[in-house]
Amino acid sequence: MKRFIIYGAIPLLAVSCGGDGDFDATGTFEATEIVVSAEAAGRILRFDAEEGDVLRAGRQVGAIDTVQLYLQKLQLERQRASVRSGRPDIGKQAASLREQIAKQQTERRRVENLLKDGAATTKQLDDIDAQLKVLGGQLDALLSTLENNAVSIDENSSAIELQIAQVEDRLAKCRIASPVTGTVLAKYAEAGELASVGRPLMKVADLDRIYLRAYFTSDQLADLRLGQEVTVTADFGGERQLDYPGRIVWIASESEFTPKTIQTRNSRAGLVYAAKIAVENDGRLKIGLYGEVKL
Repeated sequence: MKRFIIYGAIPLLAVSCGGDGDFDATGTFEATEIVVSAEAAGRILRFDAEEGDVLRAGRQVGAIDTVQLYLQKLQLERQRASVRSGRPDIGKQAASLREQIAKQQTERRRVENLLKDGAATTKQLDDIDAQLKVLGGQLDALLSTLENNAVSIDENSSAIELQIAQVEDRLAKCRIASPVTGTVLAKYAEAGELASVGRPLMKVADLDRIYLRAYFTSDQLADLRLGQEVTVTADFGGERQLDYPGRIVWIASESEFTPKTIQTRNSRAGLVYAAKIAVENDGRLKIGLYGEVKL
């Protein structure tokens, strides 16, 4: 069998002729597929993704009707503004009493000086002290009332802000976006249709990170280890085969019965162990493509 080295984006890429059976295990290529579902209910206003499109993670490609949620947010913002407008200005409302207390304290100092000179009586000083005590009590009561009112208003405002945050979260969920960077494999909805929470909208997979799921017999386990470099041969049909370098990233901890579509070195083996082999995709590898592994 002849092998010809092809220089390209993938190192050690080679074309080979199949049919020699020189492999240790076989399997099919797969990728991590993610089904993007609707997180809100309503009419789909826009959905620009098409099968084959490559989407960036977080990029918005569609939207579900948000009119009612937007109006609800506006209503809550008006309620918050109304509640905040009733918050007392403690400094201004207590200013009058503080001014009276300041005047009485000035008067007390004047009477105290007069008392030293014998020009005032002790009763006058006692009356001013009593008045200061009354004003001080009134100020404390006023401050306590105003502070309690302010705290109550702040709590009501915070509760409304939480409701606004909930609406904003629901508004954000009306955006249709892929959570990962990948290719659209399937599209299940179109603009104008009604979406319900949990309804699948599209399927996305990162085809740059593709894996060969191969099956090995128990007597091959001793030769397998995580991180091991192997050679993966992709079968494109006919005599067209390409070799890729691969790396074992996962080995099953439990055995399973050999899938009917899978061949192993010992075809009579009833139980096999699955392994995932990461392969750098040059754009040729597709999900479901048949592949062979050589340790």
